[in-house]
Amino acid sequence: MAGSAGGYEPRRVTGKEPLPKGATLSDFWRWMGSDLVLNTTRGALAEYLVALAVDAVDGLQEGWASYDIRMRDGTAIEVKTSAYLQSWPQKKKTTPKFDVGRKAGWDAETGEYVDEKRRWSDVYVFCLHHHDDMATLDPLVLAQWTFFVLSRTVLDARLGEQKSIGLNGLKELGAKEVPFEGIADAVRQAAPSKRRRVS
Repeated sequence: MAGSAGGYEPRRVTGKEPLPKGATLSDFWRWMGSDLVLNTTRGALAEYLVALAVDAVDGLQEGWASYDIRMRDGTAIEVKTSAYLQSWPQKKKTTPKFDVGRKAGWDAETGEYVDEKRRWSDVYVFCLHHHDDMATLDPLVLAQWTFFVLSRTVLDARLGEQKSIGLNGLKELGAKEVPFEGIADAVRQAAPSKRRRVS
């Protein structure tokens, strides 16, 4: 839980909170986050879409956690995002790749990194913004996304220390391709059996 090591405890805000010169927090959000094609913003949107799909949006995004989403049954999900088109001028489309490298973990209880490097989540959801027409590009359109779900145990067994993977690699590993509506079931199926219980 955020703040459990004695740090700042964030609270959910409404967007109506005032800022100088009559501005509000929602004005800041629009200024900061309206470019949904920007990699960082698109990545955050993808995390939120997955959280919506698995009914895990009650809390707040935990930026320092060793996972992106924690489901009610305890399943930890890592969300990775890639796309063909970027917010900068491109001479050619990007070849989608996803980060699957082992990382040092963050212990929210102690406020310190764990030295061990590994893949900390139970399930990975790879979010591909597959739309390739700049004129109609819109990350808010669900039909422009494809989602691939894969168990962390498969990544560990097959990839070892490998740091990234492309679409063909995901398919070779048996990642399940699903629309938004299929994410929750695919995650439950990919999660370790000890996590599968009714919340």
